[in-house]
Amino acid sequence: MTKTLANTETDKSVPDFIDAITNKRRQSDSRQLLKLIEEITSKEPKIWGVSIIGFGKYKYKRKNGDEFEWFNVGFSPGKAHLTVYVMYDINEEQELLKQLGPYKSGKGCLYIKKLEDINIDALKKIIVKSDKWNNNP
Repeated sequence: MTKTLANTETDKSVPDFIDAITNKRRQSDSRQLLKLIEEITSKEPKIWGVSIIGFGKYKYKRKNGDEFEWFNVGFSPGKAHLTVYVMYDINEEQELLKQLGPYKSGKGCLYIKKLEDINIDALKKIIVKSDKWNNNP
């Protein structure tokens, strides 16, 4: 049985969401990232929860048997940084991460202060790997 997470897909407007970002750099970075991920995935962006823009959708099952829907790749324009969500352990990408520029990371996410400081080619390769592994329609 599919259960619902707090951050589920919504019908909220992605352009309205980005227009409402008060930090102009974060708004500009979000527009650039939106375009970049759309080009890579060819998927329509959707707002997940209140602040995540996700692309694609798949079902996964936790060890306890609970099944959930989630996006293949996404990002969130937070106050402190952009968070790029990938659906694999980003720490396995040491060569790409060395090329990326200044960032912090968790297991499945990158925290980026300014997109202009990032090697976009390295970021594209990371995004491609996240979308490619589970390319459900």
